Amino acid sequence: MRPSAAQAAGGAGVGVGAIMRGTEAAIQEQGHGQADDRDRDVASAVHEVVQVLEEEIVLGILHPRERLVEDDLMHRFSVKRHVVRNALAELDTQGLVQRKRNSGAQVRALTGKEVVELYALREILETSCARLIPFPVRPAALQQIVAVQRTHNAAVKKGDPRAVFRANLAFHAALHGLCGNDSLIEAITEYARRTYPVRLSTLVAQESLERARDEHMQIIEALRDGDRDLLVKLTARHLRPSRDAYLAILKRLGKTEELAS
Repeated sequence: MRPSAAQAAGGAGVGVGAIMRGTEAAIQEQGHGQADDRDRDVASAVHEVVQVLEEEIVLGILHPRERLVEDDLMHRFSVKRHVVRNALAELDTQGLVQRKRNSGAQVRALTGKEVVELYALREILETSCARLIPFPVRPAALQQIVAVQRTHNAAVKKGDPRAVFRANLAFHAALHGLCGNDSLIEAITEYARRTYPVRLSTLVAQESLERARDEHMQIIEALRDGDRDLLVKLTARHLRPSRDAYLAILKRLGKTEELAS
């Protein structure tokens, strides 16, 4: 039996409606996909700006109290204002930058008291990590640390502060990862980052680079030998040169406390 004209029209209407709904859904899905891509692009741009500014603070290219002007950063990195603002907000959260109302952002200057307190906390955290590392260390994990240290050795030999900084981060990330306590590792990373402005003197002097390299090798030997007491001692000792050098600079300048303002 043939369908009536009304039935045919109704069927056609249902078919067209379904097609329209499917098209709308596809457009919405495409829009969501484009938004996701934009979000990823923004996040990637923010990460790039943060990473470069972090390195420049550590290496002393950007000095304590130096202003970070949004327009200058936009031009330098070829990004929009919201990317720069997100990057500065992240650096503020990390303790590397201060943002003050009506005066913009500037590189944070640490006082002597802050440096002493931060390094005391870092020593507690990092020696606790050393005490948690299970012995014997798995050969694969030890080989990973040795491989990272080869990169650090090459950077030190070349006298490349940026490469030394990146390799040093990788070495300590691999070392701290051995303890297996994710919350502790996160705390170590956060407070190590807060002391980035302190690291300058030990990243530009070749003697300091070589000392840090040698201490890394001693740490590897302590891991290989399963000597926990020595590992804890080396971990604490490894932190002190940066702290002491920064405090000596403040003392020479007579600015142990006033850098806080």
